[in-house]
Amino acid sequence: MSRPPKTTYKTTNWKSYNQALRQRGSLTVWFDPSMQWEAIPSGRRGRQQAYSDAAIQACLTLKTLLGLPLRQGVPLFAIGPRTMARGFVASLLELSGLGWSVPDFSTLSRRQKTLNVTIPYRGSKGPLHLLVDS
Repeated sequence: MSRPPKTTYKTTNWKSYNQALRQRGSLTVWFDPSMQWEAIPSGRRGRQQAYSDAAIQACLTLKTLLGLPLRQGVPLFAIGPRTMARGFVASLLELSGLGWSVPDFSTLSRRQKTLNVTIPYRGSKGPLHLLVDS
């Protein structure tokens, strides 16, 4: 049985096509410098949490929005260190100049069990703007 012929598409409006391609890669993330990134001591016995719930939720929100894994199952040099959620958040914090440390994947994995991060479905109309606020 023969395959049907491959459909060819002809672009007629190059200006809007190019604009759509530019917007598809647009991502804006704002971090509030007054956000409580480190956890406040709880006063209970035992090891204190290092990161606030807001910091964990910010990392998990970026992970969910962009479909990033917490940890890769293959060596990092094969994929690239910035393809994981932790690496992506680290690069964003480095670009913002805030000097905050980033939770490792085990902290994110453990704390995501107790945090409820709900992100409603959003269509792909226009650029994505994400504000990380306290």
